[in-house]
Amino acid sequence: MSVVIHHNPDCGTSRNVLATIKAAGYEPVVIEYLKTGWTRPQLQALFAAADLIPRVALRTTKSPAEELGLLDPSVDDDALLEAMLAHPVLVNRPIVCTPRGVRLCRPSEAVLDLLETWPAGPFAKEDGGLIIDADGNRVA
Repeated sequence: MSVVIHHNPDCGTSRNVLATIKAAGYEPVVIEYLKTGWTRPQLQALFAAADLIPRVALRTTKSPAEELGLLDPSVDDDALLEAMLAHPVLVNRPIVCTPRGVRLCRPSEAVLDLLETWPAGPFAKEDGGLIIDADGNRVA
């Protein structure tokens, strides 16, 4: 199964998702979108596949969203998309693509819905929070 992750290595959630994917035995294609940037068709396709709108995908913390005036509800989706193209950090992450779907994986354990196989349990996030127990079951 192919796995693509739009990843920011400085983000703990993104690191946790990537670690989960690798621990499950996958060799994902890792796209560091802060280096590569986005294209309009790429973002539109990802958002459509994940059933997202730009407002929902907007990263509002640790980003220039507030300074750019993007938190105002009157800012439309097209303006948000343009800002995301100019400032890739505005797109919340990680976004993961597999044959099972496309999803903004926040919280990080949301990636489990996209994987055919999971890491052996117990499996924890980098902060120690357990996401798969010793019996291989998802922790709620």
